[in-house]
Amino acid sequence: MVEKKSISFEEAIRELEDIAEKLERGTLSLEDSIKAYERGMELKKICSERLVDAEAKIEFLTKSPSGEVVKSTVKKKKEETTSKPLEEDLF
Repeated sequence: MVEKKSISFEEAIRELEDIAEKLERGTLSLEDSIKAYERGMELKKICSERLVDAEAKIEFLTKSPSGEVVKSTVKKKKEETTSKPLEEDLF
């Protein structure tokens, strides 16, 4: 298993796409398919965590009711970031 800090978001996405392509082709053995699926789930978690972290850092400008420009930071509520996985959500 690759440490979360040692793989970039882009590398994780590329690897995840490769795994999905291999699984879709159906050329892997059952054992290799299970290993690929498990790795895909690890990569999905890494990517999801990175996206949540990025969203928390995004800053945007808004106007207050008085017309003043206010700098705000996007913050997700805890229940929004910890949603239950869907059955059809393979990755």
